[in-house]
Amino acid sequence: MFCTLSYEGRWYELARLDHAFERGMTDVSATYTALTDGSVRVVNRGYALTTGQWREAIGKASFTGAPTTGSLKVSFFGPFYGGYHVAALDPDYRWALVLGPDTSYCWILARDKQLPVAQRDAIVARARALGVDTSALVWVTHERRDPAL
Repeated sequence: MFCTLSYEGRWYELARLDHAFERGMTDVSATYTALTDGSVRVVNRGYALTTGQWREAIGKASFTGAPTTGSLKVSFFGPFYGGYHVAALDPDYRWALVLGPDTSYCWILARDKQLPVAQRDAIVARARALGVDTSALVWVTHERRDPAL
């Protein structure tokens, strides 16, 4: 069962399928904060190699059903929303496999900047079983210290 309060906080992006809004970024993290209206504040941050600067996008997510299902719609750009679905989740909230509205969006998130290889491989296998092209995953490096932390 998905619990908003347990999901809150900072998550490090370990891998993703490439998309323009994150292309060329390293040290990517997402921070989720539950709001009093039942929605979730989303802050995505990463280091843009092309500019040598940190970039940040702030959005808002709302549950599409019961808050215990981990299925949300997220907007960073006004009235335009995208799907955010927690497809697999560690019972202790140490890692999450997240898909977008389809399998062309995929993120592997974790509370730490690295996972044991066996755990990482198991998550990738789970993504593959769900139809994700895991050979296209971009593995994110975490070598910089984010000055906002």
